[in-house]
Amino acid sequence: MTEQRTRWGILATGGMSATFTADLVDMPDAEVVAVASRSAERAKEFADRFGIPRAHGDWESLARDEEVDVVYVATPHSAHRAAAGMMLEAGHHVLCEKPFTLNAREAAELVALARDGGRFLMEAMWMFCHPMVRRLKALVADGAIGEVRHIQADFGLAGPFPATHRLRDPALGGGALLDLGVYPVSFAHLLLGEPSDVVARAALSEEGVDLQTGALLSWENGALASVHCSIVGGTATSASVTGSEGRIDIPDGFFFPERFVLHRDGRDAEEFAADPADGPRDSLKHEAAEVMRALRAGETESPVVPLDGTLAVMRTLDAIRDRVGVRYPGEDADG
Repeated sequence: MTEQRTRWGILATGGMSATFTADLVDMPDAEVVAVASRSAERAKEFADRFGIPRAHGDWESLARDEEVDVVYVATPHSAHRAAAGMMLEAGHHVLCEKPFTLNAREAAELVALARDGGRFLMEAMWMFCHPMVRRLKALVADGAIGEVRHIQADFGLAGPFPATHRLRDPALGGGALLDLGVYPVSFAHLLLGEPSDVVARAALSEEGVDLQTGALLSWENGALASVHCSIVGGTATSASVTGSEGRIDIPDGFFFPERFVLHRDGRDAEEFAADPADGPRDSLKHEAAEVMRALRAGETESPVVPLDGTLAVMRTLDAIRDRVGVRYPGEDADG
């Protein structure tokens, strides 16, 4: 890193890359210095759009770019293992989009690469970095609602998506679970950790991906979480956390809330609203800021989005897929 700025490389030129880069270029301590795509033309168009000095027409050129400190990987998640692995092996730090990989085995391989090489690695689970979610987590940790008994969370899109869409393509890790279900599953993990048992049901497409999935997660202390995801029905994207002494409701957009309401026995409901100084509710600046804070501090893992937590989420997603019978091309029996 330079003394003042962290130099970013962007791997892939799709919608998430554009959204993230638009936020990065407005951050005074960030500098986007390179972008890569498997298409030189798309890389050039992206670079021109955001004023990025170097456009690479292949991943290898970005891996060799010595003026890049950290790479943001936003390829389809079926390529996360290969893309993030290449950047780590080249000596770059990495922020990798969610879902982190196709399965827990691939995730463990990336984590081992980062830890063995002393490189920073973090899943781009921006929900964990969102100021309102961090505030909610702190309230729960401080006992505002007592012991957590039940969590509900859902994320569904109305669709319909044609069979040719990436969300229905097994080769791209399609289906509701990995693309959308990672949010409610991660929300449950954030507050309760890794479940001890998983029960799940799904409706599958002709291609063999899940159109919608519901899962019941349970913990040894008796806590439960009901999670749902869908690409055939738009849901409220709401969440609630019920404890022994109260409840917190997020009425919509639980992974980037504008507000939530705390209900406690014998007290008036208390509403918590986002601070306008934190910026738009959908800003990705908070996760970028966490990466740069960690790099300046010499940390190789973020305490906000810890790698052990990412691995645990991937194990739960694997368990859900196992229960509903979704397997992707190239996964062996040990997946």
